[in-house]
Parts: sequence; structure tokens; C-alpha cells
Amino acid sequence: MKLYNYFRSSASFRVRIALNLKGLAYDYVPVHLAKGEQKQPEFAALTAEGLVPLMELDDGQRLTQSMAIIEYLDETHPQPALLPADAAGRARVRALSQIVACEIHPLNNLRVLKYLVNDLKASDDAKNDWYKHWVRLGLQSYEARLAERPGTYSHGDTPTLADCCLVPQIFNAQRFDCDLSGLPRTMAVFDACMQLNAFQKAQPSACPDAE
Repeated sequence: MKLYNYFRSSASFRVRIALNLKGLAYDYVPVHLAKGEQKQPEFAALTAEGLVPLMELDDGQRLTQSMAIIEYLDETHPQPALLPADAAGRARVRALSQIVACEIHPLNNLRVLKYLVNDLKASDDAKNDWYKHWVRLGLQSYEARLAERPGTYSHGDTPTLADCCLVPQIFNAQRFDCDLSGLPRTMAVFDACMQLNAFQKAQPSACPDAE
């Protein structure tokens, strides 16, 4: 398998975690988003979205969108499972995942931040305030959901899809100096995840294209 990704892309980070948790080997293909490499013809020819992550399977099939890629990995390599066996548990894990992937991340990814600055002429301070506002709001929701069912990780005592989403978001929140106070359960889950080799190996500083 090949994973086209960018070391700071939280969506790519999610997939790297999942691959590591599954113990799956892959070729790391860097696509530097900040330099616009995703817009180059060579990459644009591979995916209509022009985004990372992009996974190319051994048979040449290409998968896009981090959540879809991770669920594909979970279906084709079921152990260790990233979604619970029960329907209610799967719904809860998907909901937690979507707080990050659907409520926080789309408002704060690189192309949105560039649009705010380049097209809407927002100042750097305004851009950062925008980022911090949506991260804080989303993580407060995450914290409240964790209170419903405390555990070592986001759902119980083994990592799930939700943790694959949460950890990259916390990394980005820390990079943007977001207020992470008052989130004890969320930060405890983050700390527990970062004790695991699968999460450590996936972090941006461990990537071959890290700057």
C-alpha cells in the first residue's frame, strides 16, 4: 500500500495511526500541502478531490477521505478492531469521531485558513481566533460525551476510530496554542494514547517529511 499524505495533515495523521494500530506496512509518499504540491498535475491525476490522505492499494485501487480509509482498513483487517462489536457502541464511536472530523476539522483545515487570509483578508489574529473558537467549542462537546462513559480511551479500554481522530486534533490545538483547560477527560485520553507506540510513530515529528 502507498499512503500519499502530509506530515501536518490531521486527516493523514488519523490514517497513519490506524495503520500502525493494525500493524500494516505502507509506503509513505509525501505531498507538501503548504507548497501546493497537491495541485500539481501528477497528484491531481490520482484523485478528483486533490486532497490527502490518498491510499493506493496493492491492486491499484485508490481510496480517499480519512474516515472511509480507516473503516476500509477495519473491515479488511479486523484485528484489532477500531469499531465496537455492538451497534450502539459503533454509533457512539462514530459520533465522537465526527465531532472532530465533521464539526472541528472542516472549519480549520489549511485551505479554509488560507481562504480566510488571502480572500477574505482576515488578519492573522482573526484567523487564529477563528481556529481557537471552533476547536474549543468542539472539544467541549467531546469532553461532555466522554463524561457519559468514562474509560481509558474515548470508548472503553482499547483505542478506536475516535482516538485516531482526537489525537491529531489535540496536536493541532497545541500548535495553535488553543485553550485546553477544563478538558480533563479529553486530555487524559490523549495522554493514554500517546503512551502507545502506534500513536507515537504516527505523530508529525516522526514523519520522513517533517520540517
